[in-house]
Amino acid sequence: MFVKKNFSLKDVLAFTWLHMVWLTLWSTLATAIYFFTGFEWLAIPWSALSVIGIAVSFTVGFKNNQSYDRMWEARKVWGAIVNDSRSIASQCNGFISNLFTETPESEMNLQKVRTRILHRHIAWLYTLRGQLLIPTSWEHVSLGMHIGSLKEKRMEKYGTGLVKEFVDKIKMEDFLDAAELSRMSSFKNQATFLIDEQTKDLRNIREANLIDDFRHMEMQALLTNFYGHQGKLERIKKFPLPRQYANMSLIFVGIFIFLIPFSMASVFSEYAAYATWISIPFSALIGWIFISMELMGDYSENPF
Repeated sequence: MFVKKNFSLKDVLAFTWLHMVWLTLWSTLATAIYFFTGFEWLAIPWSALSVIGIAVSFTVGFKNNQSYDRMWEARKVWGAIVNDSRSIASQCNGFISNLFTETPESEMNLQKVRTRILHRHIAWLYTLRGQLLIPTSWEHVSLGMHIGSLKEKRMEKYGTGLVKEFVDKIKMEDFLDAAELSRMSSFKNQATFLIDEQTKDLRNIREANLIDDFRHMEMQALLTNFYGHQGKLERIKKFPLPRQYANMSLIFVGIFIFLIPFSMASVFSEYAAYATWISIPFSALIGWIFISMELMGDYSENPF
């Protein structure tokens, strides 16, 4: 995700230079065909192209709105995870105590219990993150050849690559014991397994009277929240923006870009014969605007 205040000219060129090249080449070729053949039937009325452009704008705008909604919802859910993570840390420190025990535990043992829960929660966060970063068939990174490799480079520069070096140093052995790691490896959804382990651990803590019923219910409610947060993120991850909207939007933009030069060339040729060639940069510019809007929605539909 791009997090600087503004795109610099360098950033814009890095993201769209390839589209600028083929748009300019297509505008030049189409204008040359119109100019040298003299086929008047190639001239598309500007009013007709405007109607198509308006329809395409509505389609692209709808796609961009839905893509942004997906991204913003994911951001809100992750923010809720941050808030509840702070809450569970606070409750571990405040709730787990000797207040209700008949035989008091040492402070060292109490701290081990708190640390075990918090370490398991940290393991859950990294496990969930890893599950959300597994590519699906509709993501750019899953595509072959140039598009897939280009997406990987952009992820390195703007996305997950920013924290890759730090995450690579994280080892689950630092947060989970060997027995728990062994059990976790047999589960397909390992993040769900870890929340379930937290539930079992809380039950044992309640049986040892290190918390009372009320505190047990409060902490269990947080675990239920984490189940809900995980489910919402998995829904966004596993259910893509409906492909009929995503793909048809691209097709509509492609048709519009294909027609632009023939309309622009005819409009400019009304002023002078040589003015036909001036339509090339204008055709490329209009096409670039529409393809850029399409890319904004395309790259926002998967917030992970």
